[in-house]
Amino acid sequence: MAPASTARAAAAAAAATLLSVAIFSYYFHCKTTQQKSSRRKKRRNGVIAAIGNTPLIRISSLSDATGCEILGKAEFLNPGGSVKDRVAVKIIEEALESGALAEGGVVTEGSAGSTAISLATVAPAYGCRCHVVIPDDAALEKAQILEALGATVERVRPVSITHRDHFVNIARRRALEASELTSTCRKEKQINANDSSQINGHSISEEKQNMKLASINGHSISEEKQNMKLASINGHSISEEKQNMKLVSECKGGFFADQFENLANFRSHYEGTGPEIWEQTGGKLDAFIAAAGTGGTVAGVSQFLKDKNSNIKCFLIDPPGSGLYNKVTRGVMYTREEAEGRRLKNPFDTITEGIGINRLTENFKMAKLDGAFRGTDMEAVEMSRYLLKNDGLFIGSSSAMNCVGAVRVAKALGPGHTIVTILCDSGMRHLSKFHNAEYLSEHGLTPSAAGLEFLGLN
Repeated sequence: MAPASTARAAAAAAAATLLSVAIFSYYFHCKTTQQKSSRRKKRRNGVIAAIGNTPLIRISSLSDATGCEILGKAEFLNPGGSVKDRVAVKIIEEALESGALAEGGVVTEGSAGSTAISLATVAPAYGCRCHVVIPDDAALEKAQILEALGATVERVRPVSITHRDHFVNIARRRALEASELTSTCRKEKQINANDSSQINGHSISEEKQNMKLASINGHSISEEKQNMKLASINGHSISEEKQNMKLVSECKGGFFADQFENLANFRSHYEGTGPEIWEQTGGKLDAFIAAAGTGGTVAGVSQFLKDKNSNIKCFLIDPPGSGLYNKVTRGVMYTREEAEGRRLKNPFDTITEGIGINRLTENFKMAKLDGAFRGTDMEAVEMSRYLLKNDGLFIGSSSAMNCVGAVRVAKALGPGHTIVTILCDSGMRHLSKFHNAEYLSEHGLTPSAAGLEFLGLN
């Protein structure tokens, strides 16, 4: 009997041990999950928590006209008013996590408007500031919105991306300048933190430094001179702001968002927009189409959808002046005229803003596309007016071009298919150009269509 009792006791002890381990493991798992969840909640609250999970709406007029289900991801309902809110959050969060950006630092970006507005919207939520450089031909209201959001706005003339003064290149320099200033500020702060300072080899105590009448290198400096807005000590110009150490305390470095090449852009759509579209359609969609500026949206969404179902067709819609259509359809970026240098240096390419580009970005390289379509400015203008009249959708230029693309895909695939596109932003930030009758008239783009005849539909 003794051996049996011993065995039972051993079994009971083992069971108790296993139960204890299981309880501890479960507690540790719950605690870890809770901590991670807590961190996520702490990071994603307020305005940031409202970004994403936008509705996927049926565009009834286009669906009825084509016999397809044409759905638009209503990104204009994000807090910052555009699809770029997702990008801004992802870029800033990854930069903070990696240490490339510090809380209190300044985020710089070169943008035609939407990304800049999104960065200016979300940066304060992370304790950061925003400096944006935009081309001076961008819609005026975009600069006004940026200034109202508290961003520093620098408007520059449009030049080639290869020019040092292209708005993107200037933004990159501004981040570098901010980082260099931080380094200088830290050195100054360390010097001023000492109880005694060395100026030309002479030790000056804090008490003497604060005297109303001081003597430096034998020169008497009155209180009046000490308080001057611009003082000179040993040949170095020191502004009032630096004298008061306000600038030093604010120096936290700069970070260039680099939306064109930073793959956080792509990841924001691969991890967010794409999965949302898949879930909202129940995985039952046949095609996706969008235009590309940085390429992040079309790349992130197309790659996610292809990973889920390789039969889903993904397309690009490209505006005038852009070389991406040629790249996708012919494998080359430029037309023969462009390659031979016969293209005008400063052509009037398109009135659509934020889409179309003549170089391959790291983000666009991630796209998985089955083809591409061309869209025209006239078609985009007509589409925007048609949707406003028939669906109550007041959309911007890139959204209108995307809808032109959706109809192109519907005609190519035929009735009975489900097609998704992106409604990037509303018409509210396009009032001075795309929704300005006088501006459109000057460029021969006054809309006149009664229906969808501009796309070959009755």
